[in-house]
Amino acid sequence: MIIVIQFVVGLVFGFGLLLSGMSNPEKVLNFLDLAAIPSGGWDPSLLLVMAGAVGVTFAGFQLVRRRQRPVLGERFHLPPSQTLDWRIAAGPAIFGIGWGLAGICPGPAFVALGYGSPAILLFVIAMLVGMAAARRVADRQPSLASALTE
Repeated sequence: MIIVIQFVVGLVFGFGLLLSGMSNPEKVLNFLDLAAIPSGGWDPSLLLVMAGAVGVTFAGFQLVRRRQRPVLGERFHLPPSQTLDWRIAAGPAIFGIGWGLAGICPGPAFVALGYGSPAILLFVIAMLVGMAAARRVADRQPSLASALTE
């Protein structure tokens, strides 16, 4: 039953990405092009998508914080450590640079595979290789916080 719920949630999420335009790199790049504001070429529509996502996430977290355990699980899976390390800064920075250059991020990239675009396929392959490389580097590197406390 849980897998069916996960599948339906994934379909709804994917449909939302398609409907909002998040799976279209051109639309995302037009949103990120703040220099186009004076000429009227900036596309602010994704700002509404992001605001909606933040609102839904905020409401969801408020509901979850009141629960003893998840609805479809035995326990919540929270990070075992609250120590900040170099990955907390480097990961989002790399993600943001990649999103700004390509105009697409992992979730929408998988949805956009349905377009049959060779560029999207290449992006997904490069993304998966990059994720595997990042995992290898992360497994070999000590955290910055532990290096500072030694």
